[in-house]
Amino acid sequence: MNRKSAGPPGPPRPTQNRDREGASQATYLITFVCYGSWLPGQAGAVDRTDNVFGSRLPDANPNQQSYSTQRILQPPYLLDSPRRKIVLEAIKEVCCHRHWNLVSAHVRTNHVHIVIAANQPPEHVMTTLKAYASRALNQANLDGPDRRRWARHGSTRHLWTKEAVSAAVHYVVCEQGEPMEVWETP
Repeated sequence: MNRKSAGPPGPPRPTQNRDREGASQATYLITFVCYGSWLPGQAGAVDRTDNVFGSRLPDANPNQQSYSTQRILQPPYLLDSPRRKIVLEAIKEVCCHRHWNLVSAHVRTNHVHIVIAANQPPEHVMTTLKAYASRALNQANLDGPDRRRWARHGSTRHLWTKEAVSAAVHYVVCEQGEPMEVWETP
């Protein structure tokens, strides 16, 4: 059966890009760690099932840590000064490109803390931040492109109040020890 067109096609529909549209933004504290740097069983390393706000950090479990160490496929990844600078610049770039509001960031030797307001779910934001950072590190040719840099997932916390945002910024900027690569909204 032949179907006849009902006329010429209409104008193309505009593509939707929710990153750039007027959706309201939520603010998050996002933390992700470098591959192999915080393994289950290490003192203070919290797994997803035990990640309860305000709970005590776990003690070391040598058996679990030994098992975790045997399972990693590459040596632990650490961020030296040039790599930290690259990661921070990549974070600022993606925020500018996606119209996300970077409130503060602190790139450390083995983890990254970010306070960010975005109109996307926090898991999407974290994945995008990691991808931009990895691409920038690849372009710098400091590691091979097959290098694992980030642990799977990370921590994504909603910051529901201005007080929670202020407390998170203070934590990220001032409570991490010696400042490394730090950025805070002026």
